[in-house]
Amino acid sequence: MNGLFSLEGKVALVTGAAYGIGFAVAEALAEAGAKIAFNCRKKEHLEKALADYAARGIAAKGYLCDVTKEEEIADMVASVHADLGKIDILVNNAGIIKRIPMHEMGAGEFREVVDIDLVAPFLMAKAVLPDMMERGGGKIVNICSMMSELGRETVSAYASAKGGLKMLTKNIASEYGKYNIQCNGLGPGYIATPQTAPLREKQPDGSPHPFDSFILAKTPAGRWGTPEDLKGPAVFLASRASDFVNGHILYVDGGILAYIGKQP
Repeated sequence: MNGLFSLEGKVALVTGAAYGIGFAVAEALAEAGAKIAFNCRKKEHLEKALADYAARGIAAKGYLCDVTKEEEIADMVASVHADLGKIDILVNNAGIIKRIPMHEMGAGEFREVVDIDLVAPFLMAKAVLPDMMERGGGKIVNICSMMSELGRETVSAYASAKGGLKMLTKNIASEYGKYNIQCNGLGPGYIATPQTAPLREKQPDGSPHPFDSFILAKTPAGRWGTPEDLKGPAVFLASRASDFVNGHILYVDGGILAYIGKQP
């Protein structure tokens, strides 16, 4: 059974894995035996992340790359091949969110979110698929979101991109499953990361943020998730244990999508 979840000898590329969910996923894959590559857009973030990986005993390789730019992706993939070997596992984690009411959002702001959260996973998958096809297998894990299923105020661009990423996941599975390539999504619920920190800040009077209280009431588990909650599911989707799982979105949300909520 342990062999089903082993990633010994595998090469995993995790985009945007300098901190938060991406870092936790990369750490989990490393703990399962994979060799880790990741990217950052800024040198200072890359250097800090490399130090953080080293402090955890992970010999990760980091690369400067903007995953919205196809030429930079090609250079990074070639460097990973040269440094670690062919990519067996791709995790499309890099993403941003802009919390702006839709009627106030500029088209440029909308496109920036879609470019990073949807177009970049398309470009990354496109870059690794030919080698996976040639070698007869591979794993692609797209970090989706509950916003792949739900809407909410101020996140029109993010929800649009994550909904598109869900369907891109299903289409990659449909088109490349015959090559023994599995493409699945990992859908975090509300996770305590720097990205969600503003939603958990105490109010000036010391009371909880209203959104924090809302999430705790809506989640059967009664808490925010942690990046560590995603580690087991990520290893499952990256390993042989999921070889007949394709086009699936695995939501790790403490039960929030299953719950209608308490009666007022």
